[in-house]
Amino acid sequence: MIKIIKLEELAMLSFAMYLFNGLGMSWWWFTAFLFVPDLSMIGYLANPKVGALLYNFIHHKALAIIVYLAGIYFKNTSLQFTGIILFAHSSMDRVMGYGLKYQDSFNNTHLGIIGKK
Repeated sequence: MIKIIKLEELAMLSFAMYLFNGLGMSWWWFTAFLFVPDLSMIGYLANPKVGALLYNFIHHKALAIIVYLAGIYFKNTSLQFTGIILFAHSSMDRVMGYGLKYQDSFNNTHLGIIGKK
C-alpha cells in the first residue's frame, strides 16, 4: 500500500511542477523555495504537540489548494506560487516517506515510523 501512495504522491508532485511551469517563472524559484515549508518544524522547539499541529497545518494539501485557488481568484501569481510550493513540498515529503505527524513524536507519521527498517 505504501508504494501505491508514493506513486500517487509522485504524480501529484509532477502535477505541481506542471502548474509551476505554467506560471512562466524561472525554475530556480521552485528549487529555492521547495524546502521552505519545513520551517514549520520550528514548532517542535515548544513541544511535540505544537510541532505536530504546526507541521501538519503547513503540510496539509487542502491549505495548498486553498492558497493556490485564492491566487487564481485574485489573479495573484505570488499566491499561486505559494500554493504550488506547499503542494509540491507535501507530495515530495510523502514520496520520501515523511507523512503527517502524530503528536507523540516527530518520527511517528501516518505513513509509519521514520527510520523504521
